[in-house]
Amino acid sequence: MTTTSPATARFEHARPRRPLRLGGRTSHLARAYARQVIGGLQAVVPGLEIEYVGIMTTADRHQGDLSELGGKGLFMKEIDTALTAGRIDAAFHCMKDVPGDLPLPEGLVFAAYLERDDVRDAVVFPTGSEYSAISELPPGSRIGTSAVRRKAQLLRQRPDLDVRRFRGNVVPRLTRLDEEREVDALVLARGGLVAVGMEHRVSQLLGMDGMCPAIGAGVVGVQCREADEGTVELLQTIDHAETRTHILAERTMLHALQGHCNSPMAGHCHTTEDGRLSLSGMVFSQDGATFAHAHEWDAPTRAYELGAHVAADLIRKNARSIIAGARPD
Repeated sequence: MTTTSPATARFEHARPRRPLRLGGRTSHLARAYARQVIGGLQAVVPGLEIEYVGIMTTADRHQGDLSELGGKGLFMKEIDTALTAGRIDAAFHCMKDVPGDLPLPEGLVFAAYLERDDVRDAVVFPTGSEYSAISELPPGSRIGTSAVRRKAQLLRQRPDLDVRRFRGNVVPRLTRLDEEREVDALVLARGGLVAVGMEHRVSQLLGMDGMCPAIGAGVVGVQCREADEGTVELLQTIDHAETRTHILAERTMLHALQGHCNSPMAGHCHTTEDGRLSLSGMVFSQDGATFAHAHEWDAPTRAYELGAHVAADLIRKNARSIIAGARPD
């Protein structure tokens, strides 16, 4: 005999008699993440009908520097507008793309975070390249990346490299790498490559001691209208509690630092073997020559306090001046 959870029963009673409309971006990677969200929800409510609504965002249309248009929030703007207006019932975002210097739209809430993927960055070389690691590349080699965080950390280790902006969705970027040979290597998130079936393209995994991940890396957050109690409770059934704790620590640090899309910032929280929270935060100048680093530990019930403490330590180490210096003119 099967039983229905209270959250599921309330959702079934409250929801309109139509498929749940889940909104997200139109890329291969977004659709892969959508399948994860849909699979999780249908495991909770077998037979639940879910319609995926692909939404092209301003950031997807613009291939230049995002700071020219206002920053990373442009990965979310159209999706959040559709959710607020009721054209979709829920939406998901990669948490690394959620800015820390802007408030979330009023009335929206992240009801769930999926369990975190691998946060490490990977190096991909063009098909047929003679190289298999960054250390093998000669001076002046061109490295493509979409993240100022990666650029700063690459230049800290190899200031002789030519690190270039190389934006776009994962699969088109790999095609450009192979066919146009604009760069000698790309640095991408391993988790994204795995999600789109391109893990075989990974030539080198970068250790976190030399490439600290983006704040929110590897985490998909699922959002809905706070007033839609049935949907909130349904989404909460796929929430991963430990990931939520880690995100709270990381984003508390991000908010305190007022990081923006052009800030070379990195941060990562995880649970240690003895059950404590470990949070590392870093802020860099664009060229990686100037940086601040802080690392602290605390109890798992004190994620907010840990994030605030690491941010305060970074601020004492001149982080705000470094961030201000990275802002575009």
